[in-house]
Amino acid sequence: MSMLTPPGMGGKYRITGNAYPRMRRPHRRRRIALLAVAAVVALSLAGWGTMQLIDVFTGGEKKAVAGGKRPDCKPAATTPAVPAKNAKKLPEPSAVKVVVYNATGRSGLAKQVASELAKRGFKIVRFENAPKEYDKKVKGAGLLIGAPKSLEAQLPVLGTQLKGAEKKADSRGGEEVDLVIGNAFKSLETKKDADQALVALTRPAPAPSGSKC
Repeated sequence: MSMLTPPGMGGKYRITGNAYPRMRRPHRRRRIALLAVAAVVALSLAGWGTMQLIDVFTGGEKKAVAGGKRPDCKPAATTPAVPAKNAKKLPEPSAVKVVVYNATGRSGLAKQVASELAKRGFKIVRFENAPKEYDKKVKGAGLLIGAPKSLEAQLPVLGTQLKGAEKKADSRGGEEVDLVIGNAFKSLETKKDADQALVALTRPAPAPSGSKC
């Protein structure tokens, strides 16, 4: 009989061998599950506490919205532009009489520009080299000259064809206006861009209304 066998026990209760019986370890899965549940509960409590702090510091913004619904925030509507009753109608390109002067050292430039303006509807009176007072003295892309009243009529219309051209009034009394081609001239505006600029003169962009979101 083994020394591990209690007195009075034998048969099927007899323990043989010289080692103690192994004790089965506790089930580890239950411990892992309990730890996972505890972690979820801790994170939930932390998140709830954070939301409470945010609500305190923001003054309960959510409570200010009735019924828990957010306001219907739509893009601000644009107000159509309404022309002023006393707005002066600009002349059509066909009503603008233009004299084209070449103040640069490039040959044939006046004819080239005059031909393109004619294709776009302007009425070309003539084209030639610039007089001495402007010859090689216009540093910009061009200079537009006309009677004082042309500053609010013919010159803005002609100016859509040459971006950055300076406008100037002299003592003339006729309706003809001059386009003096300057040293910085590269080309007229593309017809598409010029047409858009012309539309913008007569149809100002609508002003957006305020948003209440």
